[in-house]
Amino acid sequence: MAADEIRKRRDAKVKSHLEQYAPVWMENEQVLENEDAVIFDVVFRHPTYGWVSRRYRYDSFDDVLYYRGQQSLKEDDVLAIQETPPYINRLQANIPNSYGG
Repeated sequence: MAADEIRKRRDAKVKSHLEQYAPVWMENEQVLENEDAVIFDVVFRHPTYGWVSRRYRYDSFDDVLYYRGQQSLKEDDVLAIQETPPYINRLQANIPNSYGG
């Protein structure tokens, strides 16, 4: 499968999962065309854990998203990435008490 098709299928699967954390930035994407897969990291501010970098692997053949771990980041580490356009942008403002407080 071509890299563009793998990314398109990944985006359809991932965006509904990650939009709750928007804005989300993507980095370190590696498309594995011979495996119909893509490995990528996303960076966002988690409501409980603060700034994190999460790694995922998307298997296009089986249409499965695998969570591969999370690393905490310091505020200073994310300043540069915040200057770039996000992969997933916030569609609306956060609603008070929407996450239970």
